[in-house]
Amino acid sequence: MTSTFPTISISTERLVLRPLDEDDVPALADMMNDEQVAAWTAVPQPYDEAAARRWITEYAPAERTAGRGLDLAVTEFLTQRLVGVIQLAKTNWHVRSTELSYIIAPWARGEGYASEAALATAHWLIRDQKIERIELRTAADNTASQQVAQKIGCISEGVLRGACIARARAEDGSWNEVRTDYIVWSLLPEDLEGSGEHFAESGGFTSYTDWN
Repeated sequence: MTSTFPTISISTERLVLRPLDEDDVPALADMMNDEQVAAWTAVPQPYDEAAARRWITEYAPAERTAGRGLDLAVTEFLTQRLVGVIQLAKTNWHVRSTELSYIIAPWARGEGYASEAALATAHWLIRDQKIERIELRTAADNTASQQVAQKIGCISEGVLRGACIARARAEDGSWNEVRTDYIVWSLLPEDLEGSGEHFAESGGFTSYTDWN
């Protein structure tokens, strides 16, 4: 029997993680056209509002219903602006594992939003959803993503050689695909013990199921 993630909202000191909705379309499309997003993800380029709407109204609901994953908008608590996206994918309910990834808008980088959102999601996954392994994969040259993985307590497990297709700008402004390595990281319940205490001291998080 397939399990699914609930409709969820997670609040931290500065952020609210919630389901994507159609009001997010313009900000999501703008975010996905960023150079760093284009370089390190498989997001089609250029990325228009029609693609953002399909993600929100078709892809994300289908992934959750099928039990494969969950897509969450990361928004600022005070301004309600969309600052990023947390994505869970390749979920295996028998193994109790899922793969976590994150994208932060260019104007919101350097504020610690990626690690705050990822850590809150990890605590919710392990505490409420009984997930026992969270996996992250970062391209070998994507140091910013690797720093987030380290900051939330992930353990580097090794390298998948030549397993990632990144993109680089060509002289004519187009994108060229470049094969590179993946660094594999994992986060288990015991890895969160220390961060859990620190997180609680900083305000922790509150989760709300069946959020509307």
